[in-house]
Amino acid sequence: MSKFLPLALFIVLAWFLLEGLGKDPKKLPSPLIGKAFPNLEVEDFYTGEKFFTKDRLKDKFSLVNVWASWCATCHVEHRMLIKIAKTNTVQMVGVNYKDTKKMSSCVEIDRDQTNFGDCFLSMRGNPFDLVIFDEQGKLGLEMGVYRVPETFLVNDKGVIVFKHLGEVTQKLWDEEMLPLINPLKK
Repeated sequence: MSKFLPLALFIVLAWFLLEGLGKDPKKLPSPLIGKAFPNLEVEDFYTGEKFFTKDRLKDKFSLVNVWASWCATCHVEHRMLIKIAKTNTVQMVGVNYKDTKKMSSCVEIDRDQTNFGDCFLSMRGNPFDLVIFDEQGKLGLEMGVYRVPETFLVNDKGVIVFKHLGEVTQKLWDEEMLPLINPLKK
C-alpha cells in the first residue's frame, strides 16, 4: 500500500494542475457579482471633495474602471475608454488606484516618477465623468482589486453585474458589456 501512495498523490496533483491549465485567469469568478458596490467615503481626484460612492452610483448604470498612470495596460486600454465615453451609454467612473496626483508640468515629467495621474488624463484625454482618488487602495481592497486595470459594471441600483480583469477591448465591450447595459441589443 505504501508503494502506491506517492503514485496516487502524483496522479491527483497532476489532475488538478491539468484541470487548471484550461481555465482563463481573466474569467475568475467574483464574489461581488450580484452584490452592492462598496459604499466607502472617497475623495474626488480633482477637488479633494469627500463623498460616499453610493451617492454617485445610484440611479445610473456605471462603468467603473480601476487604473493607474504606472500601469502599461491602462495606457493601451485608455483609447477604448475614450471611445466608450463618446457613446454616452454609461456613467464613466475612474478609480485612480495607488497613484499620485502631483501637479507637474505634463511636458517635463521626471522619468523616474511617471505616476502622475493628472498628467495621464490631461495628455490622453479624460473619459471619466468622475475620478475617485484611491491613493491608499482602500476602495480597491473593498472591490477585490488585485491588479490594474479592472473594470466593473454597476447597475442603476448600485449592484455589481460584471467584472473584468485586464484590458477592455472592442470585442469585450460589444459582446459582454453592452448587452448587460442594454439588453434589447442582444
